[in-house]
Amino acid sequence: MDVDRFVATNRPVWDRLDTLARRAGGGRLAPAELDELVDLYQRVATHLSLARTTYREPALTASLTNLTARAGSVLYGSRPRTLRAVGDFFTTTFPAALWHLRRLAAVSAALLLLPAVAVGVWIAGSPAALEAVGPESLREAYVQEDFEAYYSSEPAAQFATEVTVNNIQVAFTAFALGILLCVPTVYVLVLNGGLLGQAGGLHAVYDVLPRFFGLILPHGLLELTAIIVAGATGLRLGWTVIDPGDRPRGAALAAEGRRAITVVIGLVVLFVVAGAVEGFITGSGLPTWARVGVGVLVEAVFLVYALVLGRRAAAGGFSGQVGELDRAGWVTAAPSPSP
Repeated sequence: MDVDRFVATNRPVWDRLDTLARRAGGGRLAPAELDELVDLYQRVATHLSLARTTYREPALTASLTNLTARAGSVLYGSRPRTLRAVGDFFTTTFPAALWHLRRLAAVSAALLLLPAVAVGVWIAGSPAALEAVGPESLREAYVQEDFEAYYSSEPAAQFATEVTVNNIQVAFTAFALGILLCVPTVYVLVLNGGLLGQAGGLHAVYDVLPRFFGLILPHGLLELTAIIVAGATGLRLGWTVIDPGDRPRGAALAAEGRRAITVVIGLVVLFVVAGAVEGFITGSGLPTWARVGVGVLVEAVFLVYALVLGRRAAAGGFSGQVGELDRAGWVTAAPSPSP
């Protein structure tokens, strides 16, 4: 049986279970209807298993997952709570959004990092490029004093807050303007990459490149990763305008917009973490190896989180759209049906 016939054959069962689950939420089911709810729940749980293993249609799998979750919450009396909602978001919805953005994240990373390397090498190897940056006195003051002093210029808590807010603004610009056919997002990524390369190139000229990496890596690994994800989201929005696929452009943009909201919420947390590291670790008196080690550890934890949970969420049919787990109550999965 192909997927279209599977859907057409079982749609009445799904619609009936949906109706009963909604009515049961208000406590309005007769005993016979409750028995019917149990029977339909078990049947739809079987349909969900088939959808996951045989048809592998993400939208169908997500829809049946939501339906069985709502029916299961009625049968087993498990009401979603705020803490569970937050847990579901960070274990399923956000990782699923990251997984679906992984290819464009590679493009976004190239747009940010390649200009950084190119500008850094150019400034380090070209006297004309070096002169174009500014007068020698300003360049030397920037490298020898200002760059490092920046990280201890204010109390750690205040500095971390200001950095977090600034990074969120950069990320928001990177993805929000992406809807304008990707061009502004590309510009923001290339510009920030160029500025990063300029700083690195100047440190290379004065033979203090290790100090540059010692100051930028503790917080910069996670910070740049978050900006890359924001850029990927902007590119996804812009490309959806250009090529919505087999969906109407409005429907495609609405779906991508819901995923973008997920990314925004998740990135705020990442920027808070990166800001805390920048405020309390980067400018601290810890040795360079310890500061860089913190940055590498934080980045590694995030990458493992995104890849492992993202792959699992995608395999379960989730696409990372906000509210996808359950439009009515943020439930992720139903209990296993009775044999």
